[in-house]
Amino acid sequence: MHSTPAHPTVLADVTLPDGRRADVSLRDGRIAAVHDRGTGRSSERSSDRGSPTGPPTAPDRGRIELAGALLLPALVDGHSHLDKTFLGAPWQPHTGGSSVRERVAAELDARQRLTTPVTERAQALVHRMVGHGTGHTRSHVDIDPHSRLANLHALLEVRERVGDLISLQLVAFPQSGVVSAPGVPDLLDAALRDGADLVGGLDPQGFDGDADAQLDIVFGLAERHGVGVDLHLHDPGEAGAAQLRAIADRTAALGLGGRVTVSHAYCLGEVGGAVFARTAAVLARAGVSILTNGPAGPMPPVLRLREAGVRVFAGSDNIRDAWWPYGTGDMLERATIIGLRSELMSDQELHIAASLVTTEAAAALGLERYGLRPGDRADLVAVAAGGVTEAVAAHPRRLLVLHAGRVVATNGCPVAALPTPEPGMQRAW
Repeated sequence: MHSTPAHPTVLADVTLPDGRRADVSLRDGRIAAVHDRGTGRSSERSSDRGSPTGPPTAPDRGRIELAGALLLPALVDGHSHLDKTFLGAPWQPHTGGSSVRERVAAELDARQRLTTPVTERAQALVHRMVGHGTGHTRSHVDIDPHSRLANLHALLEVRERVGDLISLQLVAFPQSGVVSAPGVPDLLDAALRDGADLVGGLDPQGFDGDADAQLDIVFGLAERHGVGVDLHLHDPGEAGAAQLRAIADRTAALGLGGRVTVSHAYCLGEVGGAVFARTAAVLARAGVSILTNGPAGPMPPVLRLREAGVRVFAGSDNIRDAWWPYGTGDMLERATIIGLRSELMSDQELHIAASLVTTEAAAALGLERYGLRPGDRADLVAVAAGGVTEAVAAHPRRLLVLHAGRVVATNGCPVAALPTPEPGMQRAW
């Protein structure tokens, strides 16, 4: 195999999401210009205006030929649990539970038996994500009376180690409850002081038995620390919908629009038309986003929520851990799962499915300069597909993954795991 330049200057002959063929020039970790191969026109950063607009003339050693492969901005996993995964440890048999509380207890028991450290398991999952083209993830990290801040400190260490591969947001997640777990409000406060980026919550009514008390604490911490909120909500039916409206009310009151997410929100797939319409309208006005992983059973109706003006995006959730033995960390596969569950079949709907793991997820996470415009960060993935619809339908091989303009994976394999290549130039597809 010929070598891939570590910092390419041109990704030649790519297919853009809108179907155009182009050459993409890179400089200083960002997209410098996009040269349309059909017209010879290009868009460039303002600092480059006045330079030639024809095809780029980079040295061969910095040029990667992609022969029409689809180029996407790096995939975004909007909801993961890096501290929970069993990847990197021996296979763990699955043990279930009939309620969230029972499964929390089973998970705690399973994780106490593990001998592989959180840092090693989390890094194993990060490398898996990077190989699949994910450049950004938001990970919830358990904050509870047993582990206290240990998992957070482990993931803060991991974030330092993998910062050249992926960007990582951390949510202080009270897996064992807030009101019902002694000392957790103070632990969440400490977690935010120590470096957590957002504060989380869990089934304010169903788990804690006091929705107002939990939401008062969670939103109080968000206001005090100036952070966003990402809550798990599994509670069903109208009880769940009522909590969504309460979350929206607090979001609006604190001016947190665009910085609050409710993950799962199964209730939106269960309530009747009038309750759904009322709840969706309140969420849209407040700027509350909904995260789904396309689970079995009820799930938020993607198209209906979008039509109501609610941002919907996607995440993996659990990946091979005590909650379920499944999960690969492949966000195109996740888009496929959500598309199947939501009956997204037309080309337009497949583009929507792709947006859940790219642009919509990036917007929900507040990522800046994300995309394929000049000046955007060169966080990119080249996919062995002729277009977006094929990428979602088949989630094919990832040919090349870049983070801030540096190649971090080729052919699904992180560069650290690649054999030493032969000298020369690589044709990537």
